[in-house]
Parts: sequence; C-alpha cells; structure tokens
Amino acid sequence: MHNVTSATRLLDVLPLFHDDFRVQLLATCTGSSAFGSGVAELLADTGVPVVPWEQAVRTPVALAISASFGGQLPSLKGQLTILSHGVGYTKRLATPDTRHPTPDTRHPTPDTRHPTPDTRGAEGPGGGEEGGPVFGMSPEWLLDGDGAPVADALVLSHPEQDERLRAVCPRAAPTAVLAGDPCWDRMLAARPHRDRFRRALGVREGQRLVLLSSTWNPESLFGDGGDTDVLPSLLPALAAQFPADEYRLGAVLHPNIWHGHGPGQLRAWLDGARRRGLTLIDPLHGWRQALVAADAVIGDHGSVTYYAAALGTPVLLGAAPLSGLAPDAPVHAFVRDAPRLDPTRPLRPQLDALMASHRPDPRPAAFVSSVPGESAARLRRLFYAQMGLPEPDRPALLEPLPLPPYEPATHTEPQRVVTRVGADGVLTVVRRSGTAGTEAADDEGEAQVAVHEDTRDPGRLTVADVVFRETDPADPRFGSPARWTADILDRYPHCALAACVTASDTCVVRLRSGALLELRVRGGADPVACACALHAWVAAGRDPQELTGSGLTVRTGRATHQVDVTVR
Repeated sequence: MHNVTSATRLLDVLPLFHDDFRVQLLATCTGSSAFGSGVAELLADTGVPVVPWEQAVRTPVALAISASFGGQLPSLKGQLTILSHGVGYTKRLATPDTRHPTPDTRHPTPDTRHPTPDTRGAEGPGGGEEGGPVFGMSPEWLLDGDGAPVADALVLSHPEQDERLRAVCPRAAPTAVLAGDPCWDRMLAARPHRDRFRRALGVREGQRLVLLSSTWNPESLFGDGGDTDVLPSLLPALAAQFPADEYRLGAVLHPNIWHGHGPGQLRAWLDGARRRGLTLIDPLHGWRQALVAADAVIGDHGSVTYYAAALGTPVLLGAAPLSGLAPDAPVHAFVRDAPRLDPTRPLRPQLDALMASHRPDPRPAAFVSSVPGESAARLRRLFYAQMGLPEPDRPALLEPLPLPPYEPATHTEPQRVVTRVGADGVLTVVRRSGTAGTEAADDEGEAQVAVHEDTRDPGRLTVADVVFRETDPADPRFGSPARWTADILDRYPHCALAACVTASDTCVVRLRSGALLELRVRGGADPVACACALHAWVAAGRDPQELTGSGLTVRTGRATHQVDVTVR
C-alpha cells in the first residue's frame, strides 16, 4: 500500500484469496507517498499482519500486488502485479518519488536517473501539453533504472490501454494483462440496490441526490489552482438555490484530500455546508454506493466523475483541466466534451436542464472495462498462475458493496421557508438554507423561519417561527416529546410551533395554543417540512382540529405527501 487511495483497490481483490489455507496474506506500506495519513488505521482494520517496508523487501514472497508505482517496488522478492487505482492510466504525474524518498534514504528511489522530460511545448510519449509523463503509461513509470519493466504483470481494463502502452513503452508491453476493473464490477453488481443506498443517505421521495466530486490536484473542483476558486462560492449557492426537500447534497472527495489536509480540517472548511445539509461521503467505504445512488454529479477530471458518466448519470464539470490528462486517453475526450457548469449563472436551471435533456453516452462505460463482470475470474487466474498454484475449484467472487449506515441530511443552519395554501387545500412548502441566491428565488407565498435547536447562532432561535430537533423518545436527556415541545415554547415566546422529530416519518408538534399533535407522513416527506406546513395552516386562521380526520396534504417540489394528524 502507498496511501489510502491505492489501498482501496487492494481491498477490492482480497476476497479472491479467501478460504485458501495455502495462502498467507501480508501487508506493507512503501512509505513513498506524501499522503501517508490514514494508512496505519486502514491496515489495522484489515487484520492482516503488517510488515515494515525494510522487512518486506527482504521477505521472499510468491506474489506482491500493488495499486501504484511509487516506492522501491523492484526491490520486492516475488512476482509483482500492478493494478490501476483509477479509471485506467490517464493523468500526468512527475517522475516517481523524486520528491518523496522512502524512509531508508540509503536506497535511492527508482527512476531518479530518468529525469522528467522537458514538456514545455513537447508532444509525444512521456511528454505532452504540460506536466510530466503519464502515470503508469510512460517509460519513466514503467521501467526501472536498468530499463527493465518494474512489473511482471500490468493489469489493464481495456484494449485501448494496451494500444497506448505499446506506443509509448514497447518494452513493458509484454507485461500487459487484460483483466477488467474490480471496482467497476462491484458497482455494476450493486446497481439493483440503488434504492437501499438512497435510503441510507436519507434521500426521500421526490428528492434528487446531487453529488460533488473532486480529485486531489490544484486544478480539481476542490483545488485552488484554476482561474477562479469555484467551491467556496458554489457550496452556499447550492444550499440556497436547491430546496432542501427537493435535493439531497453530498460530496465525494478524493482520499488524498481527506488525508492530505486531515479529516478535521476538511470538516472545518466545510462546516457551513454540512450545517446546510451537505454530507461528506466516506472516501473508503461509501463513495461507490453514493455514486450508484446519485441523480447528478458536479465533478471534474477525476475517476469518480468518469465512473458516474459510465453509470449513465448526468455530469456537469465544475473544473475541467485538460493539461494534466493524457491526450489520447478516453477521459481526455470526455472532459473536453462534457457540459460545463457556469458558476456565474443560477445553478439550479443548469442542473435541471441537464437532467431533463440527458441521454447516457455509452462510451464511458465501454472504456471503463471491456470485460465487465469478469475481473474476479481473470485476476484470480493471473494471481494463482504467478504463485504457481492451481486455482480453487469454487467461483472467483468479489465482495458485494456493503449497505452504508443511515445518514440523513442534517440542517442546523436556519432555514427560510415559503408556504402556499392552494385552493384545493394542498400546502406547498419550499425550504432553503442560508441566504445566498434567495433574492433570485421565484418562490411566492408566506415566509417563515425554521431553526434547529442546535443552530450555531442561538440568537436565531428567538426569532424562529418553528423550532425543531430530532430525538429518540427513549432518550431521557430531552425528556418526552411533550415536555421538550412545551419547554421550547416557554423559552422562545416568538416561536409558534415546536416540532420534535421522533422517527424518519413522524414528529410531535405543539402549537402556541397548547395543542399537542402527532404528524405521521405517508409518502416520504421530511416531518419538519410537514410541521412548517401545519404552521402555515394555523397562521392562515384555520383550525388544526379540522385535520384530524382528513389529514394534511403537503407538496414539496414534484412530490405530494399525505400527512395523518392525531391529537396527543
């Protein structure tokens, strides 16, 4: 393992050795990556014995598997297989390891005798528009200091990679093995569980799940190396322009972002966005499930964005640098031609128009893998041949993607709520967090303010029309829902309604009149939105007792929900 990014691909193939008493697994870290944070914890979680790098290079093994090229891989004693840790080999990266020596500095890192070519205006193998050689697809990465291939087997997912390999580094071409993409195969196998993944993320009926996706270099969506720094202005605009009951927002960020800056720093930078409902997706265990669940992706030139397009998901590029990509790679053509997000224009019309007109392009899926569903069988055949062992007589299978824990959106930033009572008695509710872009909103109706009790700004509670929170009725810290709602109305005289959400479809509300009601949602709406609808009903001078028989009908975006109202 080099870092968490490459480790994810090694974890994909571990099940191919399960149940085989002839095989002992060991793990080691090359120490060659600048993004070493998180690797020790990941190794500990695997439960596989961890061998220090200095010991690993002295230990005879039958097979070494890596998902990157950094470090002193030629020093390993055994057959070496290298997997891709992205969509093929597409990005330019400086000559390996010259800036990050391994801990044992008495052993120079490979390829230091092959300086990065001067790419100022150069074109051709190993060169390009700017940047360095193509990672994993150039002599600087593929050959050792003596000009011999670093790997005994270089795993490719599509024949186009083999064609590029033969063109740029014929000496390494005999090592190529077409064996597909296990990461992609796991996503394909998980597609029937899309609805489960959506429910795990708290995506409700009628909501669209929009993911932000960023790779890790300065030109990425999360980077600051482009003409403008898009993300800081994009995040509050998303929350303000995309109503909370119509859109669910998540972010899939490259593990190098998480572990280069630190998870704590990342959460600090995105604190406001998280309080406005953005969820940070686990970069190791949850990103593929979120991608399968997504309705749209705002991304960049990273592999996750390309996987999204391969799944048939509409994609808008918030960052689209071409200089860091191999010009003959399919990802280059995709980034060149994909629709662009214009951050100077309202965001929602751009995304809605994209989803309305979207027709999946079959090319990304075709180029991700030419042998979809076959990676487990092909890789196990390769691994066992390299070890000199006959394969087990059972099928080669990968682990299914696990169902992530339930993680609904959290809205602790005060919300501006607009409601309309239609002639048919249906209440339309539009909730937005923050203020950016609200002046351009075309919402018409009565405005109210809904504030979570855990808001960062307690002063907003004093002007809230609706105060809410989520509790477990069995949790003694808040008392019963009846007690908590009474306490809130006593504490905040301006508050007209207190809502205690006790389940994903239920809340207990207390009105200023003292009436205590339970709302149970049929149709998947957020109970807080229904509580705001009830407040609008009462504010319009209507008697809530009228609802105990017929219930309340609430519309959020394209979805209509029936709400049962009972007196507690």
